Amino acid sequence: MAATGLRMGVVGGSIAGCAMAVAGLRAGADVTVYERSAGALQDRGLGIVIPPALHGRLVATGYLDAAMPTAPVAARVWLTRAPDGSAREFARQPSPVTPCNWGLLWQALRTASAGARHHRGRPVTAVVRTASGGALVRAPQGEATYDIIVGADGHESLTRRVLAPGLRPSPAGYAVWRGTLPLSATADHRRPLELLREAWVTVGFPGGHGIFYLIPRGGGGPDDRLLAYAIYATPPGRSRGEAGYVRQLAEEYFPQEWAEIVARGEHTAMTCHPVADLHAPVAADPPFLLAGDAAGVTRPHTASGAVKALQDALCLEEALRASASAAEALRRYAHERTPEGARLVDLGRRLGRAQVERTPDWTAMDQGAVDAWCRATLAGASSYLYAGTEAGAD
Repeated sequence: MAATGLRMGVVGGSIAGCAMAVAGLRAGADVTVYERSAGALQDRGLGIVIPPALHGRLVATGYLDAAMPTAPVAARVWLTRAPDGSAREFARQPSPVTPCNWGLLWQALRTASAGARHHRGRPVTAVVRTASGGALVRAPQGEATYDIIVGADGHESLTRRVLAPGLRPSPAGYAVWRGTLPLSATADHRRPLELLREAWVTVGFPGGHGIFYLIPRGGGGPDDRLLAYAIYATPPGRSRGEAGYVRQLAEEYFPQEWAEIVARGEHTAMTCHPVADLHAPVAADPPFLLAGDAAGVTRPHTASGAVKALQDALCLEEALRASASAAEALRRYAHERTPEGARLVDLGRRLGRAQVERTPDWTAMDQGAVDAWCRATLAGASSYLYAGTEAGAD
């Protein structure tokens, strides 16, 4: 019999926080969300990729509106630079994904969680266990007690410090540059745009690679898109501007058409951050629960940041519906999500070693070599990004 009348406090109002709020509401909890930011977050327009099956489930269960724009594609294409500067396609795999715009995804989840109380501009200063077995949230405006506190407060989670004090990220030693370009950047490059309309693209180069895919801008229509990218490489020894280094990488290593798009296009957004990972030893310890990046940060190669947060929310809803108490629900959640977080961290490290730290000679690769390389890298693990390979088939 499901527990009823639970009070749930969610620390963090980003994608993970809003998704967990929806989970609590659907399971009958009284939910309060503490949002550090005082404003809306939908202007964060970077790209997110999620599995089509997960997207379908989220729409069917009401987490997402079916009208939220997406840009689904069915294949992955691998490219490298040929000696004459042209693009050489050396592999193509069936790898369906549903790319989304971060801001539109957040907006859809925020709308779905409207039944919760959202306290904007209220950063949480502390979370504390109470003598009765509940938990206390402290904010500058006051404090409140809850049966469950969900830490959805990101990679520097305050809530995680209660469950795993002293846990620190493990740096990978390289960085990822993420950003978007307007579709107009491809106006003089017909082939790259044709390719992006049917696939997401990996461009391999010595010491790294770039991922490219289209995402909806938000205004509607198939041409209202942005070109999203994530480029992995080891930062230069001397200080250099983010845009300058990305453009240098493109000019030096990308096929000519792709170099012109990235190096000469006007980026609508760009961010750079060092790659690191961490995993909390337990995803929940009643009355506290960790979700999204608060529970674990994986290397971005797994494309599991938002995906994991959404899966965390679905797991919490199921656990609440199947449990007679908050403590039982959180133990169920921890049993499922703790090992999954550890698996993703391990997978991200293997992908990082194979694609950045010990990159193959991309110019010598062909379809058979890529398929074998993917299977060896995955080592039996599954990933929706590698569904076209034997070991990665879901």
